[in-house]
Amino acid sequence: MAKTSPAQFVREVRREIAKVTWPTRKETVISTWMVFLMVIVASLFFLAVDQIIAFAVRLVFGIGG
Repeated sequence: MAKTSPAQFVREVRREIAKVTWPTRKETVISTWMVFLMVIVASLFFLAVDQIIAFAVRLVFGIGG
């Protein structure tokens, strides 16, 4: 494997970065809001599942409040 100089490495990195298709500001904002929405949905789902399991445990064992 041939060694490259630091300057050659930086040139290659810049060349590769130029090939990247960067998202627009609008795409980034929409993606961010979708992530927040999915976090809220997942949190509510796991809260509901946790409450159902806790209720079942209390019902079966009569413990936990």
